[in-house]
Amino acid sequence: MSVNGASSCSQNNNKQLDYDVIIIGAGVAGLYQLHCMRELGLRVKSYEAGSGVGGTWYWNRYPGARFDSESWTYGYSFSKELMDEWDWKEHFSSQPENERYLNYVADKFGLREDIQFNTTVTAAKYQEAEGSWEIILDTKEKVTSRFLITAIGILSAPVMPTIEGISQFKGQSFHTYHWPKEEIDFTGKNVAIIGTGATAIQAIQEIAKDAGQLSVYQRNPNWCAPLNNGKISKDEMQDIRARYPEILERCKETPGCYIHSTDPRKTLETSPEDRQEFWEKLYASPGFGIWQGNFDDMLVDREANDLASEFIASKIRQRVKDPVTAEKLIPKNHGFGTRRVPLETHYYEVYNQSNVELVDINDTPIERVTENGIMTSDQERHFDIIIYATGFDAITGTFERIDIEGEQGAKLKEVWKDGPQTYLGFLVQGFPNMFMAMGPHSGLGNYTRTAEYSVEWITGVIRHAMEKDFTRVAATSEGVRDWTDYVLGLGEDLLMNEIGSWMTGVNNNVEGKKVPRIMRYSGGHPAFRDHCDKIASGGYKTLSCN
Repeated sequence: MSVNGASSCSQNNNKQLDYDVIIIGAGVAGLYQLHCMRELGLRVKSYEAGSGVGGTWYWNRYPGARFDSESWTYGYSFSKELMDEWDWKEHFSSQPENERYLNYVADKFGLREDIQFNTTVTAAKYQEAEGSWEIILDTKEKVTSRFLITAIGILSAPVMPTIEGISQFKGQSFHTYHWPKEEIDFTGKNVAIIGTGATAIQAIQEIAKDAGQLSVYQRNPNWCAPLNNGKISKDEMQDIRARYPEILERCKETPGCYIHSTDPRKTLETSPEDRQEFWEKLYASPGFGIWQGNFDDMLVDREANDLASEFIASKIRQRVKDPVTAEKLIPKNHGFGTRRVPLETHYYEVYNQSNVELVDINDTPIERVTENGIMTSDQERHFDIIIYATGFDAITGTFERIDIEGEQGAKLKEVWKDGPQTYLGFLVQGFPNMFMAMGPHSGLGNYTRTAEYSVEWITGVIRHAMEKDFTRVAATSEGVRDWTDYVLGLGEDLLMNEIGSWMTGVNNNVEGKKVPRIMRYSGGHPAFRDHCDKIASGGYKTLSCN
């Protein structure tokens, strides 16, 4: 469809509205969605809570924040010119470089002019008579559009712990998501960090280098594997650039859109010697190979998973000198890979340092935060800085922080109170003209690879609506029921869906979010794309459009 054609339809149907499309968020998905809407010639506005673009890579400024998928698989692929221009400096790029990249993208494509920064969307209400959305901002301003697209991320609703006295602490304290822009000097300071998830693991290994004393408060340890990062030389970057078509095709073929794919062999059909050699190779290799490139049955067969878990446990025991501490760092409530695996650089060796203490709050629970520090059941420790690495109300949490109201006054939070119900992870019954980029029940994985597809599918639907002069695009009850049942069925036999983690929407600090739920499509991204492509090629007949 030509740009002029879209613009003409827009003027006919949407002339009484402020915009054709409103996008919430200017992160990885939001920036690309904005670019695609502009390519259709639509009047579009993006609202972003931060003062700059980047989403995850704007907010998460804590020490050690970096990619856990290879940089050169994470960047956008929609522009060959962009890929030819940008040089990645490390195989797993750090937050400052990632933020610079996304700013470069915003500037290259002139996206800032259609983004309103420092603006939070507090509510979105579907106007049935007009077939449009009214968006309410934190400034109390109201704006209208035909279509609403949420590009709000899957880990963007940070959660503080429910500990008494947090507000009484007189030193510095903050959640990792709200890390200050100004540099924090840890030199000689007494520092506490609460949590040992992926964020905490990245931060701990950096803070321990300078802190006078670092106390790590752990409830449940996570299985970690080495990142094995390295610099990218100019020659290597040139080689990577030449291989981009091959790399991107590889990512399209694998279940998680990483360069790693599962080994077709079964764990127990392999000799112990061959298993050990294979795992040693994966453990010494960069990135998610140990998780995404392991034996085919590791995440579905308990005995296979037990063997993989014991291999990783043996590595922890080798790396941590104190056997008591080592055992506390080995998970007992879930198997290796059943949660997203944090990647680390000398994390376990941190616990060999004299300035680092592991506080197991199962043995000595936190009773309260005091003016001077943290009181556990056995003692009070004094701190200069307390860091809360206590995670997120993941996947659905950010939706719940916006008052989203559909047809007949239905509240999205109520519709999803027993778990998300979606059509392809893109639409929700009773909420016409609202699309979710990277919504629940969609194909999650290597984020930009999956987000690009999500954005392009949404763009295709909106292009179709503009071509046909449709003013209403909606999911049907049958479509939502069938897709939701299908997603739940796919996830039933996976060990990872039995475990409380952000991937199953669990955060023990959020009421009603303490039981695992199947939150994402588990059939692999190639199959997810196949489902969605068939809907598109069939003219979106499974949607209600008029």
